[in-house]
Amino acid sequence: MSSKSQIRQHYHTESEDGVYKQINMELYACYVYAALAFLFDRYEVALENISIFFKECSDEERDHAFKLMKFQKQRGGTIALKEIKTPTKGKWASPLEAMQDALDLEKTVNQALLDLDKLAGSHDDAQMCDYLESEYLTEQEEAIKKFGDYSSNLKRVGTGL
Repeated sequence: MSSKSQIRQHYHTESEDGVYKQINMELYACYVYAALAFLFDRYEVALENISIFFKECSDEERDHAFKLMKFQKQRGGTIALKEIKTPTKGKWASPLEAMQDALDLEKTVNQALLDLDKLAGSHDDAQMCDYLESEYLTEQEEAIKKFGDYSSNLKRVGTGL
């Protein structure tokens, strides 16, 4: 999906395509967290703080996608949005199940970012590597820790929540 641009410099088409895929993944995570937010906000579930937490996660993932779109534009790439797949689950039996699925999703997003960083490095794109490492990778590690901690806490609480 490469485009000719007068500002494009040292931005490999594989890197551009990788950013497209990452944008799609961030938007998918946004969808999953939105589904969780509204699930826990339903009257028969009524776990407001968990709903608020997942709404904030959804907003953060959307912001990540928008930042990547801005990066793509700044590097001389184009924005070509792809279809966002439907979340694989529509219901979660408990907050623990939701938190563990969210932890798995964060690990998947992190691996995709690591792969994208490696791809940028293979094309000697120091600017892209720096951007991914400073804007995403540390934050992903922190998110994985947070979701892991919340999962541990929910395990201790048990099904009484």
